[in-house]
Amino acid sequence: MASDKNLVSVLVLLDLSAAFDTVDHNVLLERLEHVVGIKGTALGWFKSYLSDRFHFVNVHDKSSSYSRVTCGVPQGSVLGPILFTIYMLPIGKIIRQHGINFHCYADDTQLYLSINPDEPNRLGRLQACLEDIKNWMTLNFLLLNQDKTEVLIFGPEIQKRKLLSQSPDLNGITLISENKVRNLGVIFDQDMSFKSQVKQVCRISFFHLRNIAKIRSILSRSDAEKLVHAFITSRLDYCNSLLSGSPQNVVKSLQLVQNAAARVLMRIKKRDHISPVLASLHWLPVKFRIDFKILLLTYKALNNQGPSYISNLIVPYVPNRALRSQTAGLLVVPRISKIRMGGRSFSYQAPLLWNQLPALVREADTLSTFKNRLKTFLFDRAYG
Repeated sequence: MASDKNLVSVLVLLDLSAAFDTVDHNVLLERLEHVVGIKGTALGWFKSYLSDRFHFVNVHDKSSSYSRVTCGVPQGSVLGPILFTIYMLPIGKIIRQHGINFHCYADDTQLYLSINPDEPNRLGRLQACLEDIKNWMTLNFLLLNQDKTEVLIFGPEIQKRKLLSQSPDLNGITLISENKVRNLGVIFDQDMSFKSQVKQVCRISFFHLRNIAKIRSILSRSDAEKLVHAFITSRLDYCNSLLSGSPQNVVKSLQLVQNAAARVLMRIKKRDHISPVLASLHWLPVKFRIDFKILLLTYKALNNQGPSYISNLIVPYVPNRALRSQTAGLLVVPRISKIRMGGRSFSYQAPLLWNQLPALVREADTLSTFKNRLKTFLFDRAYG
């Protein structure tokens, strides 16, 4: 939406060195007690969990000397990411003070800001924020790895050049290091096309399909289907809502992967018509799987089952005067300037797709009922 308004967006992906290993136990316990409010027996459990731990190396029944663990949280545990998130809670207050947007997921922290390059020193807030973050991390035994921290700029090309000419770096971090970055497993291109992500999904999926095809003759259909869902479908569905409103050729590449997966599973020839096969498997085509994900997010947002930053992107439709549509559960479709950018945003695609649903689907009283009715509706649209 920012690009649609001719603004430039700067995305900063912070990288922490050995983040989980440097968490100070005393600081963490203080956060649990005074920030989160955990006391009594529950706090005692956490103290017991973190204290009196030792690590050593064991090779061929020979052990090294024991060394007491005074910092760090187990990275492979269920509690590890939660405890690290609690440890990082104060950083949110610092970022909010500078008016910067952000998202945190365990040790992945990303900052983003949309600005008009014609206004001078708009990056000043971001620079000051990064300086305060580095200072806070130093005081809390964390280290910001500036060499691996990545910055990417989105927006119209002319506006991006203006911004680069004004400020080539952010406190030692190069303002534009790559044409693409990996963000939580998704490759972000500068033009937000996600073409690099789609290419990688196709390449990896076809690699696994070739391997599955080699052993298909000795597998039952149910076992083969499990392999297809584990190695292929999971990749097609991961963050696929980002592709909503994408050009047809982008979705077509992923559809070819799904078609090939169906052929391997059902052991049919390349020239056989694929739509009846997909329908018999009850697989929604890729485009409809993307719509399903968007509409599912929309339902959750409208029913307080999703994060607030998603809910804030959609607005219920309220007519100026009493109309029959007042109780139809429709959403406001915002105006956009460029269908290539604004037309792909969640705030545009969500109400556009939601308003096309029949009332029976929109008015489902539970999430499971909504998912069943939605899949039936999309299945009918896909296969007639």
